[in-house]
Amino acid sequence: MALADLLDPTESVLAFYATDLRRLRLEQNVSQRALAKQALMAPSLLNKIEAGTRLPTMDLSRAADATFGTGDHFARLWKLVIRYAYPSWFRPWVDLEEAATEIRSFEIQLVPGLLQTQDYARAVFAAGRPDPAACEELVAARLERQHILGGADAPELWVVLDELVLRRHVGGPDVMRAQLEHLIAAATIPRTVVQVVPFSAGAHSGAAGAFSLLTLDEGPGVVYVEGFRQGQILGDPADVKAAQRAYDLLTAVALPPQASIDMIAAVAKELR
Repeated sequence: MALADLLDPTESVLAFYATDLRRLRLEQNVSQRALAKQALMAPSLLNKIEAGTRLPTMDLSRAADATFGTGDHFARLWKLVIRYAYPSWFRPWVDLEEAATEIRSFEIQLVPGLLQTQDYARAVFAAGRPDPAACEELVAARLERQHILGGADAPELWVVLDELVLRRHVGGPDVMRAQLEHLIAAATIPRTVVQVVPFSAGAHSGAAGAFSLLTLDEGPGVVYVEGFRQGQILGDPADVKAAQRAYDLLTAVALPPQASIDMIAAVAKELR
């Protein structure tokens, strides 16, 4: 019996998507090879998606809707699949990010998720040695989260990085160089500012760890603080005020935006 035959559609949103896709494909007598061709993917990948062991893509969702005449059913369902790929404790933060008008992020170890490349994100998650399928789900979810940076209503993004972020060769030289080049490209977008706190700055207000601040379209701001197994969302005005002060102090000791871009470019050049 095929793995797809054992899938329970009530298990998860992913399982429902997979079983619904397979049901319609069989009802309309469409082969896996034909649907895979429309979705620009290998039939073997489509087979795994129907078995619920891989995440679907938006291209597949659109191809399925076009092939089966289901309107935007799979395209809308895909968004839920991606959302529920996030850990449950992180989903509220994703919702808050989407409502933010301004995002301020400080990182001391890694490039923030909103600016990670696919290969860099994969290397970050792979370091924890998860199941390969789970790793790909997390990567897909992280990349989908970045959609908030596109469009006319994108939030203003201000990122401050400790120089250590640039020097940590995540994924090897090629992956890291591509990531640094991606940072430089992001920093040229008018709504995005990237600054680097150099080693020469010594101790700074972010030494305790990474955190992010959101200014929301309505209501008070919130803070997200990284943790060992999971992060924490803080909404107490005192916590928000303390984070705002720490962030202001970080921007004060960081290199100016253009000097920061120059440093990132210099580190990228060292990797060639």
